[in-house]
Amino acid sequence: MTEPPRALAHPTFSFAFARDYWITLRPYLFFISGVSGTVGLSIYPNETTTHLVVAFAAFFFSYGLGQALTDVFQTDTDAISSPYRPLTKGTITKRQVLTVSLAGLALCAAVFVALNPWNAVFSGLGVVGLATYTFFKRRWWGGPVWNSCVVALLPIIGVLCNVPSLDAVFRDAATWAAMGSVFFSYAIFVLLGYFKDISADRATGYQTLPVVFGWRASVYVSAVFLVFAVASSALFFREVVTWNGEAVAPLTLSGLGVVLLSLAHVVMLRTRDEREAHRSIALVVRGYTLLHAGEASAAKPDLVIPAVIFCALFEVTLRARPERSQI
Repeated sequence: MTEPPRALAHPTFSFAFARDYWITLRPYLFFISGVSGTVGLSIYPNETTTHLVVAFAAFFFSYGLGQALTDVFQTDTDAISSPYRPLTKGTITKRQVLTVSLAGLALCAAVFVALNPWNAVFSGLGVVGLATYTFFKRRWWGGPVWNSCVVALLPIIGVLCNVPSLDAVFRDAATWAAMGSVFFSYAIFVLLGYFKDISADRATGYQTLPVVFGWRASVYVSAVFLVFAVASSALFFREVVTWNGEAVAPLTLSGLGVVLLSLAHVVMLRTRDEREAHRSIALVVRGYTLLHAGEASAAKPDLVIPAVIFCALFEVTLRARPERSQI
């Protein structure tokens, strides 16, 4: 991997660096970690608004920080598939991104640990998982599973923000169902996300599923992930929902999510050009957000209106991304 020329890099404490680092964070994906953690927060809801807001903020920003961290180790393929990114252009350096991202992740972890010391274990596992992701992405059997394991830690951390006992977390079927739903639905995002980078991954030695087994077979594997995601989500609803009128809105949100996730596979099967893969991937991210927003509001009905607003803000942010073909 070649380090971008330092002469082009902005000073770390400058507006130009902050602007380019913000692009590197990909704010339209903050919503993934935000909604994933909120599912855990909702299972044993804490009635203190400040508590919920602080924990949610830590979840919300953690995805972008983690994404920037993994970018440091993937500039070879990003230089081909994502030349617009500041890190590949050299206006910010690996050292800068690594330092700022680790500091930000440490701050998020400090919030989680302050709410429950057990979160030090799971936050630490998450950072280690992010830092080692590139190794697993190079192997067709590792990328989606490894990355999904990292994201599936977020519901556990969310539960622990409200529950002091570790035993209670792992005895609760709702927690396991939330982890399963997040794991399998995020695996869809990871796997279908590889389709936009097939040429770059092949050129740089990343043996992803689409590179090794081809387009159609990889979509079918992703469809299997979808089946397990829906089953896990159904189990979650069974565990947390009181079947009355309050269940209608959460079920509608999650149902729309499942429809979009399903449609994403149909679109990807019909797509033949990796430059158009973003159409399917955008449906995946929308479906993921709706699915888990519905789950969170099912466990905590007070979140229905915030969940709808959250999904609307996500759509606005997604449309504002700087490069349409990259998600």
